[in-house]
Amino acid sequence: MKLSGWSKYPIKNTEVLKPKNENELIQALGKGQLIARGNGRSYGDSSIGLQKTIDMKNFNRIISFDNEKGYLIAESGVILKDIIKKILPHGWFPYVTPGTKFATLGGMIAANIHGKNHHIDGNFSNFVQWVDLINSDGKLIRCSKNENSEIFEWTTGGMGLTGIILKASIKLRPIKTAWIKQKVIATKSLDETINLFESFKNATYSVAWIDCLQKNNENIGRSIFTIGEHAELEDLDKNKKKTPFKVSKKINLTMPIYLPSWVLNVWTIKIFNFIYYWSNKIKKTYSLIDWDSYFYPLDKILEWNKMYGRRGFAQFQCVIPKKHSRTGLLEILKIMSETKIGSFLTVLKKFGPEQGKFSFPMDGYTIAMDFPINNKTLALMNRLDD
Repeated sequence: MKLSGWSKYPIKNTEVLKPKNENELIQALGKGQLIARGNGRSYGDSSIGLQKTIDMKNFNRIISFDNEKGYLIAESGVILKDIIKKILPHGWFPYVTPGTKFATLGGMIAANIHGKNHHIDGNFSNFVQWVDLINSDGKLIRCSKNENSEIFEWTTGGMGLTGIILKASIKLRPIKTAWIKQKVIATKSLDETINLFESFKNATYSVAWIDCLQKNNENIGRSIFTIGEHAELEDLDKNKKKTPFKVSKKINLTMPIYLPSWVLNVWTIKIFNFIYYWSNKIKKTYSLIDWDSYFYPLDKILEWNKMYGRRGFAQFQCVIPKKHSRTGLLEILKIMSETKIGSFLTVLKKFGPEQGKFSFPMDGYTIAMDFPINNKTLALMNRLDD
C-alpha cells in the first residue's frame, strides 16, 4: 500500500496491518521491521514502516477521566479532537497542544510535541503520567518518570522506535471558559518581533506569523505577533457567562481538489502576505476568540494539504539558540528574500530550555516554513540546512 505523511511527500510502499486488540498487536510485532501510525498527521515519512506499518486507529477508546483531579487515561489512537470534546465541558484542556486537533495521543507522545507555550510549560512529556508500551519482544511495560524512567525518557520523543504506545495517562489544565484573550500586534521588523517575545515572555501563549518576502532591510521579518491567555468568567459578556464552555459550531470547508503546482508562487504568496499583514494591522488589538479558532486555525479547511499540489510539500523547521537567534533568523529571511521562494506559512515561536533525551526545542527561537516540492525548494532547503 502507498502511504505518505500529512505533507504527501515522500510516498512509500508498505504493508499496513490493522490489529483490533492487544493480542493481534503483539502478534504483528513478529512480522518484520515496522512502525506504529496514528492519524498520519506528521510530516515526512516518520509514520511509515520500512516493511510494515501498524495502523492504530482501532485503539481509540477513552478509558477513564477524573473530572475532579484532571487526569485522563486513553488508548494511543484517540484523536485530540475527541479528548477535547470529552474534557472541555468539565473545565479542562490539554496543557500542551500541537497546531492540529487531529493528531493522536500516541503520536503526540512519540513526537513529544511542543506548542505556543513551550517557553512556559515545556514539552508534552511534562504532563504524561505514564505510558503503557509494548516493546519489540511483545512485553507490556508501564513507564513513567518514576517507573522504568529510562525507557520513558527514550519513548517521549523517540518517534515510536522504543515500541508501540498502547495507552497513556495525561494531566490536564483547569480552565474557566472555552475562550482565549488574544492580543495582536503588527510589527515592522524582526528585531521588533523578538523584542515583543521578550517583553511578553510571561504570556502563556505566544507566536508570530512572518512575512518572509520582504526585501527592504528595515522591514525584513515584519510579523503579526499574537499572545493569548485562557479567559476567566469576568472576561466574558453576559450571554457567554451563561454557557462559558459553549462556542458556535464551526462549518468546515474541504479542499476538494489538488491545486495545480503553479498556484502557489512568489506572486500569490506576496499578495496573500500583503492582505494578511494589513488586515491584521487594522484589527482590534484585543479580542476574545474561541479555543478552536485560536489553537487550530488550519483545521478550518479539511485536507488543506491539497493546496500544495499532488507532489506535496515539506516543512523546514529549525531552532536557533537564543544567543544567536537574531543573527541566524535574519540570515534565513534574507536567503528567502534573495531566492524569491516564498513560504505560504512562516511561523516563529519562542522556546524554553531543552528537556529529556529527545528534545527538538532548546532555549531560543524556532522558525517553521512550508514549501511545495520542486527542484528549487529542495535546493533552498539544503541551503537553509547549511
